[in-house]
Amino acid sequence: MNDKLIIIGASGHGKVIADIAVKNGYHDIVFLDDNETIKTCAGYPVVGKTSDAISLYGDKIVAIGDARIRKEIQSKLSNVVTLIHPQAMISRRVEIGMGSVVMAGAVINSDTSIGKGVIVNTGSSIDHDCWIGDFSHISVGAHVAGTVSIGNSSWIGAGATVINNVNICGECMIGAGTVVINNIEESGTYIGVPARRIEK
Repeated sequence: MNDKLIIIGASGHGKVIADIAVKNGYHDIVFLDDNETIKTCAGYPVVGKTSDAISLYGDKIVAIGDARIRKEIQSKLSNVVTLIHPQAMISRRVEIGMGSVVMAGAVINSDTSIGKGVIVNTGSSIDHDCWIGDFSHISVGAHVAGTVSIGNSSWIGAGATVINNVNICGECMIGAGTVVINNIEESGTYIGVPARRIEK
């Protein structure tokens, strides 16, 4: 671990990651962002653009909510770290991939695998024997029951619930408060109780 952390994305999400970084022992924190009007974020300086990340020295993490952009940027970087809030509760039998972040109050139970670049947001829970694909996002207060598989680059919205033994394919957006009770085999946007696919 370096003392310096470079956070790509000067956003609200980046602010939360900066707080977690401090709790993980980082003292020298800077941001990168392509919006040149942003000069600071959470009291830390914005020192350049996203493209500068490759040449800068330090540990790095991508703080961008859009899964496609997060994947594109992270794939070009070295020294990518995983950050876990000390008040998250994680089983010793959990695997968490490079570039993922686990927020305060999150719970991840035994024999679950979390992919690369995943966001496990504040107060969410993922129960036993789950598989969460790369660059997915388990939003604030979402709950994933046991033995669930969620494909790459999917978004489980705030307060959504996924019951046990369900598979969700990649590139799905599950709306806030939605309840998933059946397998989802077609990418798209799903809302409601129970979840139903909607056309954009």
